[in-house]
Amino acid sequence: MELLRIDNLSKSFGAIKVADGINLTVADGEALGIIGPNGAGKTSLFNLICGTLQPDTGSIHFIGRDITPLSTEKRCRAGIGRTFQIPKPFSQMTVLENCLVAATAGGRTREKQSYAHCVEILDQMRLIKKANELAGSLTLLERKALEVARALSSSPRLLLLDEIAGGLTDAEAIELVKMIRQVHQRGATIIWIEHIVHALLAVATRLIVINFGVMMMDGIPAEVMDSPVVKRIYTGMEAV
Repeated sequence: MELLRIDNLSKSFGAIKVADGINLTVADGEALGIIGPNGAGKTSLFNLICGTLQPDTGSIHFIGRDITPLSTEKRCRAGIGRTFQIPKPFSQMTVLENCLVAATAGGRTREKQSYAHCVEILDQMRLIKKANELAGSLTLLERKALEVARALSSSPRLLLLDEIAGGLTDAEAIELVKMIRQVHQRGATIIWIEHIVHALLAVATRLIVINFGVMMMDGIPAEVMDSPVVKRIYTGMEAV
C-alpha cells in the first residue's frame, strides 16, 4: 500500500533550489534512508512533508489524501511524526510528561488514556526507568531516544528521523539503531536522514540520494552506496 506520494515537488529560496522536481513514493511499512551532502535539501524535504515549508510547485499525498495545503498541526494529527537534529525536550518536565504532551496534542487523546501508551513507548525506547526524571537531566543518547519516543507518542503512521544518530559515540549509535530497528519491526513506516551511513544501512530497506535538491538515485542500499553517482557526490571525483 502506498502511504506517501510526492509529485514534482519544488521549493526555491531565490536562486537556491532546496527541492527540484522531486517525485517519490513510500510504501506502508517501508524503511527509507536518505543520504546526501550538507545543504543538499534533505531536511528541507522533511520540512515540506511536515508543512513547515510550503512548496512552490507540486503536491504531497498521505494515505490517499492531498495534504499540501494542510498546516503542520493537521499533518501531525493526520499521522506524520518527526524528530529534529538537535533534541529540545521540555527540560523542566519529566520524561513521561514530555511524551504525554505529544500524545495529547499530536495524537488527540486524553491524558488519562495516554498513560499506558506512553509507558509502553518509553519501555520500548529503554527510558522507562527515567520516566519520572526531568528531561533536562538526560544524557545525549537518552535525549535522542526521548526525541523518538515523543514522535511515537502521537501514534504516527509515518515517522521522519532527521540525523538522530548525530553526535553519538559508536557504541551509543549501535544502541539507538537497535531501538529504531525494533520500531520498524513493529510496523512503523520510517524515512531516515542520516550522515552516519552504517547506522542508516542497518535499518533502511531502500536508499535515495539527494544533491542540490535533486533526487539523484533510488534503489537497494548496497547498490546505491556502490554507485559512481554516490562516489562522485561525496568525493568530487569520477569513479574508475
